Order: sequence, then C-alpha cells, then structure tokens
Amino acid sequence: MAIFKEFQIFIARGNVADLAVGVIVGGAFGKIVTSLVNDILMPIAGLALGGVDFTSLSFTVGEAVIGYGQFLQTVTDFIIVAFVVFLFVRFLNRLRKYAIREKKEEE
Repeated sequence: MAIFKEFQIFIARGNVADLAVGVIVGGAFGKIVTSLVNDILMPIAGLALGGVDFTSLSFTVGEAVIGYGQFLQTVTDFIIVAFVVFLFVRFLNRLRKYAIREKKEEE
C-alpha cells in the first residue's frame, strides 16, 4: 500500500507532467525532422551525388543484407535533431541570462 501512496506523490509532482509533455512534443518533432531528412535533405544529397537513393544503399554478406543507406539516414536525423536541440537550449540560456540581467537592473 505504501508504494501506491509514494507513486501517487510522484505522479502529482509538476515535473512528471512537464516530462510527459516533453516526450509527446519530442516525438512529434522527431517525425518532422525525419520527414525533413527523408523527403528534402537526402534527395538533394542524392542528386548532388549523381542520383543516389541513400535508403537503397546496401551490400550483402552471405545471405545477410547490410542496409547502410538507412543507417546514414538515421545518423543524419540524429545530427539534425541534436543541432536543433542545441540551438533551442542555447536560445533558452540566453533568454534566461537576459531575464536575470533585467531583474538585477530593477532592484
């Protein structure tokens, strides 16, 4: 019974709700970035490299097919997401510094 009470207190914290919203928004953002990479960036990169479709790049070892093109696409997704998150955190940090500076000037 004590574990349920502890769980109820844990769920009631504001951080859990913030985390849930972050996960949901992050999932939707991931879909947008995946579409950006799959539908815009990789076709342009393929054209620049002579019409290569990255998703179809693969080689065979015995009976196993190693699809490294899909891996390249996933790595590109990750790099773009990481860069955008970096820019967002950088923006928030600058906004926070600006707010702190204004608060000190008011005092």
